[in-house]
Amino acid sequence: MLKCLKIVFFLLMLASAAQAQKIGFVDSEYILNKHPDYKIVQEELKKQAAAWKKEAQNLENKIKEMYSALKAEEVLLTEDMYKERMEAIRQKEKAASNYNTRVFGINGEYYQKQDELMKPLQSKIFDAIDRVSKRNGIAIMFDKAADLSMIYTDPVHDYSDFVIEELGIDESLETEEAKQDQ
Repeated sequence: MLKCLKIVFFLLMLASAAQAQKIGFVDSEYILNKHPDYKIVQEELKKQAAAWKKEAQNLENKIKEMYSALKAEEVLLTEDMYKERMEAIRQKEKAASNYNTRVFGINGEYYQKQDELMKPLQSKIFDAIDRVSKRNGIAIMFDKAADLSMIYTDPVHDYSDFVIEELGIDESLETEEAKQDQ
């Protein structure tokens, strides 16, 4: 019981402290999609991923060819020759699996490239959020696009457009591009 009272007291103190603080939120996904550099990053990443996928597909095709050749020559091969070819196929499969893991696995080259390309853009956006927060006296800024669940947000507290403005992104260009795409 005493423990529950302490928790309630703590929550009340936290709530009263929060009332004195100005809180806002941004939607980093919205901001990213408005930023012209994001499209460039996405295209470069897509191009690199396509090259990696093509290489992975080439490895898979080579394995299929090896299996087909083995199947066609199976009756002509000695047991040792068959085992050698199967071992070669297994080695090729292992190499293909290692390639996929190295490129597309956790902390693989794809994610490293994504991080490398996104880091400067994320830094620009974070700096703009920092400036907007300081200029508007925001004590706590949430990101609506993050894993944080926001059940309701009053648009009055949305500072995303201020961040876009801080980044110098001309939204009229964005709407012209959208019209041209249609």
